[in-house]
Amino acid sequence: MGEVLVHVIRGDAMESSHSGSAVVVDAGGRVLYEIGEPHQPVYSRSCMKPVQAIPMILTGTADRYELTDREIAVCCASHNGEPMHIETVTGMMTKAGLDLDRLHCGVHAPYSVEAYEQLLLSGHTPEPVHNNCSGKHAGMLLTARNTDADLSSYTHPDHEVQQSIMKQLSMLSGLQESEIPTGLDGCGLPTHLLPLEHLALVFARLAAPDSMPADTAQAIKRIVHAMFEHPEMIGGTDEFDTVLMQQMKGRVIGKVGAEGVFCMALPERGLGIAIKIDDGNRRGAYPAAVEILEQLGILEAEDRAVLHEFHKPVQKNHREEEAGRLVPVFQLKPSNRMLQDG
Repeated sequence: MGEVLVHVIRGDAMESSHSGSAVVVDAGGRVLYEIGEPHQPVYSRSCMKPVQAIPMILTGTADRYELTDREIAVCCASHNGEPMHIETVTGMMTKAGLDLDRLHCGVHAPYSVEAYEQLLLSGHTPEPVHNNCSGKHAGMLLTARNTDADLSSYTHPDHEVQQSIMKQLSMLSGLQESEIPTGLDGCGLPTHLLPLEHLALVFARLAAPDSMPADTAQAIKRIVHAMFEHPEMIGGTDEFDTVLMQQMKGRVIGKVGAEGVFCMALPERGLGIAIKIDDGNRRGAYPAAVEILEQLGILEAEDRAVLHEFHKPVQKNHREEEAGRLVPVFQLKPSNRMLQDG
């Protein structure tokens, strides 16, 4: 278990707390700051989506199907299922002549309540394209089609697309492929288990990829540019990672993962940040993320004003009365150790 990062306050008393770990790493593998247990293995979940999009660029898939920045961005998304997301994913599949039933991500209701209500009022029910991971799956299917790989088994760990992703992740994380176990993610794809500090290294190298092979570096730059240009694709209306990127305007990439994982890349400083909340509740991750940016001196006055609702979010009851708030209570600890790079 990590250290207490966030207090949940009701009235004037602490009602609950969220413990966890966080680590700040540069692209050379130097740990700058840490708290909790940065060595702990963590499933990267949806934080890995920008890496999972790299083979789509390297194989020429994005060029063959003339994918726009908006379409590349949605491949990195955990989207709300809003119309803009559904239209973008559908457009990608159409470009490759693929039916939407090729998406093997499973079905859940759109995270956007408004989008879900509109869907039901139109007489339709959720389909795989409404899954928050449908963009990632579409990108993998297009890559499989472009490389003449099997379409039906694209989610299997031994598939060519998944093996290409593992190769890229190994380079970015500094770990051997054999050191990166996989589990089954919520959408049926492999999810990668690696130490939190190495997950931060991945994001540091997304921020500053020039030490990577030239083709990988160029692919990363294209993906990062697409995310910066279209943050609305990454989460959706009022979602933290979208609001964060809209406000920070190229200074921060934010990507949420399930079970309280949140990662950031800071291109101007070449840094990567990884956070894990022990109880898996993302409500603790967002205050921690903003607090880390504050402690690193990243935030300006306007940034603080916009991100305050995530930094110290008010908790309201069912009568919309203010009942409490979340408050980050930690201080990052300076470090100067090097990660072993395989």
